[in-house]
Amino acid sequence: MKSLIATEFYFPKQTAFYKGKVRDVYTIDGKYLVMVATDRISAFDVVLPKGIPYKGQMLNQIASKFLDATGDICPSWKIASPDPMVTVGYRCDPFAVEMIVRGYLCGSAWRAYKSGARELCGVQLPEGMRENQQFPTPIITPTTKAEQGLHDEDISKEEILKRNIVSAADYALLEQYALALFRRGSEVAAQRGLILVDTKYEFGKRDGEIFLIDEIHTPDSSRYFYADGYLERFEKGEPQRQLSKEFVREWLMENGFQGKAGQRVPEMTDEIVDSISRRYVELFERITGDKFCGAPYSDNIYECIEANVRNLLSRIVEN
Repeated sequence: MKSLIATEFYFPKQTAFYKGKVRDVYTIDGKYLVMVATDRISAFDVVLPKGIPYKGQMLNQIASKFLDATGDICPSWKIASPDPMVTVGYRCDPFAVEMIVRGYLCGSAWRAYKSGARELCGVQLPEGMRENQQFPTPIITPTTKAEQGLHDEDISKEEILKRNIVSAADYALLEQYALALFRRGSEVAAQRGLILVDTKYEFGKRDGEIFLIDEIHTPDSSRYFYADGYLERFEKGEPQRQLSKEFVREWLMENGFQGKAGQRVPEMTDEIVDSISRRYVELFERITGDKFCGAPYSDNIYECIEANVRNLLSRIVEN
């Protein structure tokens, strides 16, 4: 199975290029971004050595659909999605924090809690909680937005304001937007028999206005449980059936990798790669309600992407 793990385009009026963990981002005329969702996959802030077939198409299409579906909550950077793997939108100045919203105690939050922590990013956690237990109300646990190659770090709201990373007025709006987006995502998930467990949102500013940027409610940025059987599994202390990258993290940890110095990524066999791809397809179809029909990886996939993007840019970028 093929995958697209890198791009090397040069578009008209291109002024910058940035390679993220998963996305290749091209800045056009200092005003627009062309964001290509590749098939790269990362865990523990490390890009794994093999791509996941169709992952980029699925991520891009899920994010595109949710950006459209949440426009009544807050404006987003998106202008159009001219290709299954590409979204084009406005360039915004990103805030240096990510807004992590958690509805349930699991993942890294549970690992911290199990080790004795009762405060997470300045949020006090009650005693006696169990893994995968729902919080009384969703909590926000921000992280710093790390430079490339570095790890994001937990940070409290108080520290963000003290260090003037985000102004008090802007942070209040980020909280409002993040919680409203989480409510909407939870409602959509419930309609599909899923539980939106936790997710992250990124925001930026353009002409003084705050925009939702990057992706939203994808399996790379979110964790989902199946609603059916959740309570029974929780009461028995059994692992939840979930659709997210957590199973990738668990596989890595089982094989001695947590992104720490000196550790090696275990071999990604064809079976592992295929299983990850199938899990992404499953999530796509469950959360969107659409059948996934991936565009085939042709020998001229680069030419197709470039032609689609250039066609859109010719209509939105000033000559």
